[in-house]
Amino acid sequence: MKTVVSVSQGSSEYDYELETSFLNQPFRIIRVGTDGHLDHAEAVLESVRGEADAIGLSMIHDHYQVGREQLQHPDTARLEACVPDKSVTTGAGLRGILQEWAVRHTQTELGHFFDNARVLFLNGQAGYRIAKALSEHTENLYFADPYMDFGVPRLLTSLRQLETYTSVTAPVMFRPAAVKLIETLHKTPLYRMGEKLIRGSLHESVRDSHVIVGAMADLEAFSEKELDGKTVITSRVTDSAMDWLKSRKVAMVVDYSPWLEGRPVGVNVMEAMISAALSRSPEQLGADDFLDIIQSLGIEPRILYPDGYRRVNRFAFVIHPLSQQYLTKTPPLDWIANVSPATVMNLVEKAVAYTPPFIYSKVSGIKSPTGDEVEGWLITVGGTPKEIMAHDPEFTYSRLLAAAKLAKKLGAQIMGLGAFTKVVGDAGITVAKRAPLPITTGNSYSASGALWAAHDAARKVGRVSIGQSGKMAGNAMVVGATGAIGSVCARLLAKAVDEIYLVAPEAAKLLALKESIELETPGAKVHVAATTDRDLSDMDMVVTATSGAGKRILDIMRVKPGCVITDVARPLDIPAEDVAKRPDVLVIESGEIQLPGEVRMKDIGLPKGIAYACLAETIVLALEARFENFTLGRNIEWEKVREIYKLGLKHGMELAAVSGVNGVFTEEDFQRVRALAAEATEPA
Repeated sequence: MKTVVSVSQGSSEYDYELETSFLNQPFRIIRVGTDGHLDHAEAVLESVRGEADAIGLSMIHDHYQVGREQLQHPDTARLEACVPDKSVTTGAGLRGILQEWAVRHTQTELGHFFDNARVLFLNGQAGYRIAKALSEHTENLYFADPYMDFGVPRLLTSLRQLETYTSVTAPVMFRPAAVKLIETLHKTPLYRMGEKLIRGSLHESVRDSHVIVGAMADLEAFSEKELDGKTVITSRVTDSAMDWLKSRKVAMVVDYSPWLEGRPVGVNVMEAMISAALSRSPEQLGADDFLDIIQSLGIEPRILYPDGYRRVNRFAFVIHPLSQQYLTKTPPLDWIANVSPATVMNLVEKAVAYTPPFIYSKVSGIKSPTGDEVEGWLITVGGTPKEIMAHDPEFTYSRLLAAAKLAKKLGAQIMGLGAFTKVVGDAGITVAKRAPLPITTGNSYSASGALWAAHDAARKVGRVSIGQSGKMAGNAMVVGATGAIGSVCARLLAKAVDEIYLVAPEAAKLLALKESIELETPGAKVHVAATTDRDLSDMDMVVTATSGAGKRILDIMRVKPGCVITDVARPLDIPAEDVAKRPDVLVIESGEIQLPGEVRMKDIGLPKGIAYACLAETIVLALEARFENFTLGRNIEWEKVREIYKLGLKHGMELAAVSGVNGVFTEEDFQRVRALAAEATEPA
């Protein structure tokens, strides 16, 4: 029987002895904790050198390889020197493989999990192999080594900075005199006075991270507030450790340590066992040896959820002020608006268009019934529709790309374009080509939401019925039918309504769209017109989806009583004063979506927890971990409209209460429209 002894700088409370079989050989494993005392560890090593076939050193630094620097830790070297005739290892060789594999396994298993994640390493030198692997998926790497080594409240923000820091500090850091000086400084009153500030700064860094890499012992300093929703990459996660992680609301844990006899085993123990079983020193073990062992034992990283499945993905969404009036609601511009003439606000509107993007609101609390969660950021670019349309597309592209860079730095895995930012130029295609993360305009869900709301509102008004064909027995018109959202609405309405009327000024495009719909939906009755004048009075449903920036596109006084108008355009096609003229007509502002969970974000002009459909599309894609360019350009695929609708249902999205220019419609509002429409159509 071969004997492996693990001498740990950790607590003796966790000592154990067990017998097992390893590579068809009997083994005895003994763990001896020395409670942080090097002298005690030396004495233990002396006492076991006769019986041990190999020795593992635990809770002590490896001799780290960082870039070109090889760090020889003096405490580790001191213990190794006690037993020069024995195989002694910290597990560095096997650990490097398992650490890197943990990242690659998780990324493959969960798909794009680490994309753009903000990753904080509590010890970057110890996690260098993990950092190298993660650098393939994110540039947001942060290293707390200056905090932990010297109490300096500064993070290193790249692998290159970590390598430079190591090359500068390595020559002096582990010298006995330097170690003693640092220990002395840590005991001074001045250091203790600043320690609270330093630790507070580190706690903020933990809170702002998405993934934390570190030993369990280093995590104990952090609270639920900082660790809630985080992913932790660590080793030797026992049942008690899982309980602690659950108490801190950690979402997910990646444990790269091997298991033996139903318990996590230190990598140092496993490497010592391999050394003893193969009768080779740790220096003689190569990658082939480790690969053979890993495959034969079926060792793989564990992905653990302390409190049930919980995955937190991240998104960003670009918004902008829809009018000069929106600017007057934003401090300090609200004060300027109150004391300045309109000409000054015109200048302010022009100036704001040149401001760099900034975070308007953090978004959190969105949780799908599947257990998936998202958090995100609303990022503001300053241009109103008037200013956006006054500049060439490159002007807006540059601001959207700046927003995308900000989103990437924040950790977003996908970014959505809102309002007029998605109609500029080629409707997101150029931005998607240049951006450092996937882009979607949200137009697929906007089309879906518009028709969802129109169907719901028409049913509540009750002026149309379902015919023998299964379609709505009536007429529907799409104004702006050749546009991105309008064309999809037209394709879908052709499948749901007896007759569809397409209106747009581009005659050739209208004819092509009509031909395409008739091929897609045999039997569809499709009519085309350049204006609404001829057919408007016969419509039971109208969808307006123009990009006319507030121009009047129909005469509401000619609309049929009881008609449901769904206004998808932003700014709205139907002004509030026109809506007021026809109380017997229901004008709704497209289909807003009720988000699942306890949503927390700043006011975006909608009731709490409700989002515009284009924002909801970005959120649905994030919940589904579909980090891809989903909806781009002016030709939306109706298959994607259907797909995003189904994904929305999967993740708990609901059509919000239908709303108009004056807010949410009540049942009394629907009854009033129904009654007034009936009264208006009664014979004289």
